[in-house]
Amino acid sequence: MKITVLGCSGSIPGPDSPASGYLIEADGYRLVLDLGHGAFGALQKYARPGEIDAIVISHLHPDHFIDLTAYIVALRYGQDGYGSSGPEGRIPLLGVPGTRNRLEAAYDPVARKLNLHQIFSFAAATDGELGPFRLSYALMNHPTPTNAVRIECGDRSLVYSADTGESAELVHLAEGADVLLCEASISADEELVPDLHMTGRMAGEHADRAGVERLIVTHVPPWNSVQAAADDAAEAFSGPVEVAQPGRIFTI
Repeated sequence: MKITVLGCSGSIPGPDSPASGYLIEADGYRLVLDLGHGAFGALQKYARPGEIDAIVISHLHPDHFIDLTAYIVALRYGQDGYGSSGPEGRIPLLGVPGTRNRLEAAYDPVARKLNLHQIFSFAAATDGELGPFRLSYALMNHPTPTNAVRIECGDRSLVYSADTGESAELVHLAEGADVLLCEASISADEELVPDLHMTGRMAGEHADRAGVERLIVTHVPPWNSVQAAADDAAEAFSGPVEVAQPGRIFTI
């Protein structure tokens, strides 16, 4: 699997990074994982919108989904690779309950007249096969329904935490994974609000408890230090700790 970081800034886009978005590729199949503020622009560096095979949205906070509104414009009006190449001209879009309604409201209050089913093939994020990938999910501790996702291809595995506070379910989902791509939004000197986000040290603790091979720290807001989050994670996790950066490519 190849992971390209489209954006990794936490909560809002920062001066150096869009908000959350990742392109996952294997065997010629292209999966977009989250698409927050600015991530759709970054996606176009690597693939035309109509060339994406599927999209998975972890939850419905804007920094993880709002650029789907730009995607709609590209698929409706775009030409030369900007239209959808998915089944029946639609791109499968997997998300939490209410994804379609939230997207309609974000794009246009009268979007029901548009019928987004002509653009995306909406489906619930349930365990199963998607192209060459095997996907499984777990509900995280966050104020809105949020899925972490485990993506497996052959004998390789990636787990994406999405947004979460401390979570035994994340540890279970990530058990033995090759890579844990984990949020670390809260700095060591900030107040920790339960069931919202994690610190770098907490990300390291989850990676350690799950027995993963590598940890990639992500979703650090622009007012905090990504390196400090990684250093804090390394105090709790003895394996390699890396940081997500826009345009960075990881191979699993």
